[in-house]
Amino acid sequence: MWCELTEEKEYKIPCCAAKATQQISQVTIRGIIVGLFMLNSIFEKIASLNLSSDEQVQRNLLRQVRIYNYLPRPAGDAYAEAIMKKYRKGV
Repeated sequence: MWCELTEEKEYKIPCCAAKATQQISQVTIRGIIVGLFMLNSIFEKIASLNLSSDEQVQRNLLRQVRIYNYLPRPAGDAYAEAIMKKYRKGV
């Protein structure tokens, strides 16, 4: 069961904890594995935008990831690098 909490159809927020855990992807940041929520959906959305430069992709990825996840400012560059690396592998 899904509860639509946003107006964007591709972002359906799970309404229970069991479904929410299925939306968590693991990413290694500075040797530490962290879980990021909604990463696969974010990757699909960014890929559909057909952005021309890596800078645009990275900026949009981080903007969307921050909607659903806490990213500590001091580690922002490390998160950006790791998320881009995972994005390139998956797209």
